[in-house]
Amino acid sequence: MKELTLAATVENIAAVTDFVNAELETADCPMKAQMQIDLAIDEIFANIAQYAYAPGTGMATVRFALQPDPRTAVLTFLDSGIPYNPLEKEDPDTTLSAEEREIGGLGILLIKKTMDAVEYIRTNGQNVLTVRKRF
Repeated sequence: MKELTLAATVENIAAVTDFVNAELETADCPMKAQMQIDLAIDEIFANIAQYAYAPGTGMATVRFALQPDPRTAVLTFLDSGIPYNPLEKEDPDTTLSAEEREIGGLGILLIKKTMDAVEYIRTNGQNVLTVRKRF
């Protein structure tokens, strides 16, 4: 398992993406799966950056592991911000128009639809969100 710890800021999304993509490239991850993982990184890390420590900032850790059979990228996001389980939020009603829908929730819905598994736990004072993508 590889690990990266850095300030939870929107500006650091690119550093997290580069860290994960370097691992995915060595694993010969197909471009479609890599793009789906990149989107998940963008959504998850942006939410940590914007909400976990608001109005301040804090640190976040991203762990990457590759499971061999079936080949699966496992990304774990850890932060010590306010407790928040994004999986408890009800999925937005995508049959409604953008004007009728409540703001928020589309990012986590997209993650749930494109990843093979999404799990959340709160442990040792940390939010721990894990996503898995087979390729």
